[in-house]
Parts: sequence; structure tokens; C-alpha cells
Amino acid sequence: MVTSAKIVGLVEVMAQNLSKENPPSLKVEHTGEDAQALLRQLMAIYDVKTLVAQLVAVGEQHWSPAILKRVATVTRAAGRITAQEQAHLRTLLPQPPAHHPHYGFRFVDLFAGIGGIRHGFEAIGGQCVFTSEWNKHAVRTYKANWYCDPKQHCFNEDIRDVTLSHLPEVSDEDAAQHIRQTIPQHDVLLAGFPCQPFSLAGVSKKNALGRAHGFACETQGTLFFDVVRIIAARQPPIFVLENVKNLKSHDKGRTFRIIMQTLDELGYEVADAAHTGADDPKVIDGRHFLPQHRERIVLVGFRRDLKLHEGFTLRDIATLYPSVRPTFGELLEPVVDDKFILTRVLWKYLYRYARKHQERGNGFGYGLVDPKNPRSVARTLSARYYKDGAEILIDRGWDRPLGEKSFDDAENQLRRPRRLTPRECARLMGFESAAGIPFSHSRYRIPRPIASLQFGCRAGLCGGSEAAGAAYSKSGGLP
Repeated sequence: MVTSAKIVGLVEVMAQNLSKENPPSLKVEHTGEDAQALLRQLMAIYDVKTLVAQLVAVGEQHWSPAILKRVATVTRAAGRITAQEQAHLRTLLPQPPAHHPHYGFRFVDLFAGIGGIRHGFEAIGGQCVFTSEWNKHAVRTYKANWYCDPKQHCFNEDIRDVTLSHLPEVSDEDAAQHIRQTIPQHDVLLAGFPCQPFSLAGVSKKNALGRAHGFACETQGTLFFDVVRIIAARQPPIFVLENVKNLKSHDKGRTFRIIMQTLDELGYEVADAAHTGADDPKVIDGRHFLPQHRERIVLVGFRRDLKLHEGFTLRDIATLYPSVRPTFGELLEPVVDDKFILTRVLWKYLYRYARKHQERGNGFGYGLVDPKNPRSVARTLSARYYKDGAEILIDRGWDRPLGEKSFDDAENQLRRPRRLTPRECARLMGFESAAGIPFSHSRYRIPRPIASLQFGCRAGLCGGSEAAGAAYSKSGGLP
């Protein structure tokens, strides 16, 4: 069995080795190139007007959007920005973790969302060296919250640009070489890949190219195939894959069976598969960490030839549950703008919809959460939350059974429930401090706004990011 002493020893040795490769950076004088690099970094996070306002606040000279864009793109204009202005702008970037530059291991963050899973692995001493996320809103938030050293970290958007899976004419060997050139060597691969069916379309394409059958044949055309290509090319000692609970039953279980078969063929041992069976994955519910019901399958795999998996199990994950977790009410903001209260029209629609389904004897409808009840647990926050917020509505006093009072009752209308604010969404997804999240309340009702995309879509295993990181630490790391 892996002991805590062994874990500490392994992490210390790895940290010493990595510190030799990554010495603290020396202080250098700021140049025009430094200023332009800084502006490009910030413009990937904030809009130009926000940055102009920050520069104007320094008070050294006049700034406008046109001037800022010129300084960022024209080399001879880069000298305009002063050292004091640069120093102020650098405060807008996320700071490195406390253990920088002494990291214990390297990891990559695929389908990263806004960095929920990274949260846990960075907390135990890991260094993220590669991130991939396609959603532009999530990318902005990720870059605003996580330290990404341009010299030691690569950021990619479309994962297919790395794996070349969208180019059928590219050979597996050439694709593998491209992956090795693009993704740095790492110890742990993290991926919360989307759940997709494995159709026969990929098989036909493979046959047309004269390639052999196998796992690549069955997974072709899915984003899991991109994960497979990266694992095959880079062969990380450990991976952690996360997906929705329904992955187990998706396509009558065929999807999950192919995934497990594929990982086995790649030479990996998935934790607990030998004990519980390959068709019975571990499901972790986020409600053990935060007041949100969010069930996720977690697959922890170890390279079989390294014999790292011995003694590791997720069956006792309950020992990592916190004894006390925040209540739903504690995550709410003390003062909230009235615009988050449901409109009369929307509330009428949700009210009638729920009543109709209640009469039919099913549970469809909105999810009303009592913030005063310390045991309240919200439904799963989803990417469609921006539409009506129906899955999580905050009770403002209307807690009577459906049908007891008419919809048009004056008291009912005064106590219409409200939806979560973007900051509350962040807290419900495990982000203790939402200070670094560049959202605007004025955009809250715009179709597909930043807030709901960030926190409803792959923000991470709600609270379980720390558990995933602790699970890696429990494994003893690398030999």
C-alpha cells in the first residue's frame, strides 16, 4: 500500500528535479517587446475599453482604444507605455501558485472549460504545461484566473489542430509526431471529454483509407479519439478522465465498453476495474463538496508497465469528503439586483409548466431551493441555465405547494423567485473567489452569455477537483 511518507518523499524528489530545470526567472528591464507581449496577453482576457480605463487610472498620459491598439501592434509605438503603466497592468494577470517554480509534477488540461479540474491538481503542487479549450468565453475566464507562463505553458483552442484528426489524409505516425511537437512531456493527463456516440461512420472512413481495424477505428470521429491519440503519442504515466454519469448507459452501454477496451489496448490499468468490473465505473457526486447534485464518472488510469496502480482505489473516496461543506445560503450574495428576479411572464410559464407535469404525476418543472435550509442541495447547473434558470431557482418566500394559491395572487407576485447571479454560479461550481472572472451583469440576459457558458459547461467536477487531485496524491505520484 502507498503510505503518506512515500507520497511526501516522491513529491519532494520530483520538486527538486524540476526546480533544477525551472530556476526562478531573473528580473529584466522592460522593453517595447515586453510591453506588446503584455498587452497581447491582457487583450486575450479583457476588452480594450477595460484596459484603457486601467491605463487612464494610472494618470500618466492620455489613452484611447485606438492608441492602445496601435501600441499593441506597431513596434515603434510600443515604447509609449511607461514602466509604471506596465507594472499596473501586470496586476491584472493571475499570479503564479505559491509553490512556483518548485512544482512536483507536470500535467495537461484538455477540454479545460474554465479550469475546474486544474484547480485540484495545481493545489497539490502540479504545473500545467498545456491547456486546450475551444469556447472563447471559457478561454477568457481561464486566462484571467490561471497563471500561464508563455515560456512553460502552451494554450490551444481546437484540439483537432493538435491531433490532426480532422485531416484523414494524415497518417497515424505523422499525427503522433505532431502531437509530440505540440504537447510538452507530462506526468498526468486531465480530460473532461464530451460524451459522443461511436458510430460506424468512422469505420467506413478508415476502411476507405486501407487502415487496420481496432480501437482507433471505432472511436474515429469523436473527441475521445483525440484523447486517445494524445495518450498513445505521449504515453503519460497517469490520466484522469471525467464525464457525465450517463456515459455508463450511453448507447446501451456500448460507448463505455469501447472506452474501457480502448484504454486497455493502450496499455493502461483503470483503477478498480479489476474489482468492480469494466462496466461499473466510480461515480462521484459533487453534493459531498458543495450544495449541488452533480454526478460525474471519474476514470483514473495508470500505465501498466510502470506498475503505479498497485494499492490505488477510488472505492474509499468517501474518506476524502469534507466533514463540513458550505451551505447553499452561504454561497449567495447578500445584495442582488432585481433584474435577477424572474419576470412575470417567465414565472407564469414555469409555474404552469410545473403544474401541468405535477398533474401527470411526474417531477418535471423548476427546482426551487430554500436558502435558509442548511441541507438544501441544488440540481445540476447546466449550460442552458441562461435560458430560464429553471433548474436552480432561489426561493424568496414562495414555498407553498403548486395549486394552493393562484398565480395572480399579489403575495405570490411579490415573492417571485430569482435565478443565480454569475458570481453565485462560480461559487456553486467550486470557485471560492470569483474576483478574476471577467463577466458583466449587463450581459447576463444576452443569448449564450459568458456566465452560463463558463459555469454550466465543463467548469469541472463540482468540488471534486480537489478530490481528484487528492486521489492522484494518494496514488504516490510517480516512481
